[in-house]
Amino acid sequence: MVKHFTQRIDRSHSETVHGREAQPAVVGWRPSRNLRFLVLLVTDLCLVCLALIGGTSVGYDRPLFPANVLELLVFLGVVCFSITVFVGRGLYRSLVRHMGAHAVWDLVGAVTLVAVGFAAASFYWELDVAPSAPGIFWLLLFFGTGGVRLVTRAFYQASTERGSRKVLIYGAGESGRQLLHALNHGATYDVYAFVDDDVAFRNTVINGRPVYPSEAIESIVKDQKIAQVLLAVPSASPDRRREIINSLVGIPVHVRTVPKISELVGGRASVNQIQDVDLDDLLGRDPVPPHPELIDSCLHDKVVMVTGAGGSIGSELCRQIMTSAPRELILLDISEFALYSIEQELKALCQEADYRFPVVTLLGSVRDERKLESLYRTFKVQTVYHAAAYKHVPLVEYNVAEGVANNVEGTWSAALAAERAGVETFVLVSTDKAVRPANIMGASKRYAELIVQGLAQRETSTQFCIVRFGNVLGSSGSVVPLFREQIESGGPVTVTHPDVSRYFMSITEAAQLVLQTGAMGTGGDVFVLDMGEPVRIVDLARRMIRLSGYELESDVMSSDHIDIEFIGLRPGEKLHEELLLGTSVAGTGHPMIMRAEEDSLDFEVLEVATADLIEACAELDCDAITKILRHHVSGFEAHEVRHDFVWLKQGRVGKRTRQAIQAENVTVFPAKKGQSVLKS
Repeated sequence: MVKHFTQRIDRSHSETVHGREAQPAVVGWRPSRNLRFLVLLVTDLCLVCLALIGGTSVGYDRPLFPANVLELLVFLGVVCFSITVFVGRGLYRSLVRHMGAHAVWDLVGAVTLVAVGFAAASFYWELDVAPSAPGIFWLLLFFGTGGVRLVTRAFYQASTERGSRKVLIYGAGESGRQLLHALNHGATYDVYAFVDDDVAFRNTVINGRPVYPSEAIESIVKDQKIAQVLLAVPSASPDRRREIINSLVGIPVHVRTVPKISELVGGRASVNQIQDVDLDDLLGRDPVPPHPELIDSCLHDKVVMVTGAGGSIGSELCRQIMTSAPRELILLDISEFALYSIEQELKALCQEADYRFPVVTLLGSVRDERKLESLYRTFKVQTVYHAAAYKHVPLVEYNVAEGVANNVEGTWSAALAAERAGVETFVLVSTDKAVRPANIMGASKRYAELIVQGLAQRETSTQFCIVRFGNVLGSSGSVVPLFREQIESGGPVTVTHPDVSRYFMSITEAAQLVLQTGAMGTGGDVFVLDMGEPVRIVDLARRMIRLSGYELESDVMSSDHIDIEFIGLRPGEKLHEELLLGTSVAGTGHPMIMRAEEDSLDFEVLEVATADLIEACAELDCDAITKILRHHVSGFEAHEVRHDFVWLKQGRVGKRTRQAIQAENVTVFPAKKGQSVLKS
């Protein structure tokens, strides 16, 4: 494990420190392996000779050098024997700079064997030496050879520390000590000290590193120019981890961590895998615990299909579904690369966990109703999680017809085909942007909810339900990966508006919520998660900047600061999102999951409107699309198509709309024949 970590650390010199690329450690001149062997061999030969002279002369009145030919031959024989023992015991195969306890015991064994050989030769040939000569010889040889190796190791470490990053380890327990041991075998990190709140560690030293209380971190960071604080507290509770991280937010140091105890115990990670602060720790609240019995009821020994299986939510659904031992797992996605990627990952998981059920990967579009019905029937699908959708708000504003067609027609086809094929459970994955939507994406997702609610009104054997949640940390298009990329490149971090806020949840929470709702549905239910208070995006940005070791411009004007730049709301964005259309909610079998009681439309009305909407999408008629959505989606009255690339190219955006776009600092250039082109 240490060898693997050392190799990984040596490849990590390209990591960034305070936004700049780390330089390789300065290790000076390194001789070749053969030259190192030769130098150490000659040094050991000299040390054996000196130990023989000292062992036979100390405290005994006799010449320093052999008094006769017999003694000279015995001394030469001992020298040759010692080299044979040293080579045979592997003393020259171990790298001196990585010498540990095992190498010391190898040296003890080799020196003892040589001393016994010297004692036997002295007794057999009756040499004129003191009885204590073999013991003195052992002491001199051991401390001589061991001392040379320790000095060489200390010189190497001193030379590598000049180019390494000085770090603190938060946690002086077993994980912290293992981490120190691993870091000592690399050239990237120089551990200055430990930090621990346990009074039992106060005023102690562990492997030459002092242990300080947490109150001393800020002064140590400033005085010693600490680059990183490594959290080695895997067994700490989520509350304790957040408490520690919150205490470090105001200190200009990069905070990183080792995996949690559940990952260490499960064998999915090792203590020396240093990583950025977990997304769950950025959430600022306790994750909602799942109820395993709810998850298993729609999965265990069932044939399960996930649409959009290669996406962020879809792929996480697949990972968690596997742990419930379905009879068969069907993955459907239109993206070949996304489907290939999740297939390779799931194959590796199956081999690692020895799962026996088949995983089937299918290429296809959820808008193909006939094909979907055929797939449901062919594989006898019992549970469908419909996660296929376009969810990026500005992109859908730029591609109105395609976005609505995918989200609306895709849901219509997938749900109607499921009903006809006799699927037992159909779960639609929705979004908080569907509540009083201010954009096309949100309106299309609310219309998709209406479709599922409408189908549930009919007499059907399929149980339809909807799950609605807020932003998912770490998903594709999420602000967290964007902020991390901007921080690594030195900033600035871009935030749309100082007051913009969102509900956040981890991707694991989101997937668990989706899987549990299938067991709670009674027909057309809309489930939402109690996600606490919304998080201001600017506060999340400040937290990530400080945990990455930077100051904010408002804190200090120095070279190690990152600015936050406000760029204005993007097309279709709202300042604040909501999870409920009304105030009427009911409880469920889970204390943190609520059932929203919301209005729906008759299926006959939806059937006609959906046909018109699909036709408008096929004709790229954005006016007709928005008109239908405004008529049927509550809260979507004032939206205008102002950004669709096709309509802008065709010159179908009115004069008032062009003025509105110019007011948003988006340049419109006139094109030939009276058309206009949006310069993006």
